[in-house]
Amino acid sequence: QLQACGGGLVQPGGSLRLSCAASRSVFSSHVMAWYRQALGKGRELVAAIGSGGSLNYADSVKGRFTTSRDNAKIAVYLQMNSLKPEDTAVYYCNAIPVLRPWGQGTLVTVSS
Repeated sequence: QLQACGGGLVQPGGSLRLSCAASRSVFSSHVMAWYRQALGKGRELVAAIGSGGSLNYADSVKGRFTTSRDNAKIAVYLQMNSLKPEDTAVYYCNAIPVLRPWGQGTLVTVSS
């Protein structure tokens, strides 16, 4: 399971950095991705990064979120800047295609 960590409470306009450690087999063979699920809504893809560094972002986070991967540490990161209240959600680390079961997400709350 892929476990996301680093969530918390932040004011609008603030920043947070999420991290996720993966197994080498998953890391080397999958596009790594971040998903989020807000209360009462479905899970959505936020950002993805391929093994070669290709990037993909949801329109709602473009220009504010940046995902990266550290091949030496076998870790994936999501840097979130200029956070908005609508970014409040549980964030999950996973892959494309999705690996099941889902790991534990981390709650990000953006509120003043």
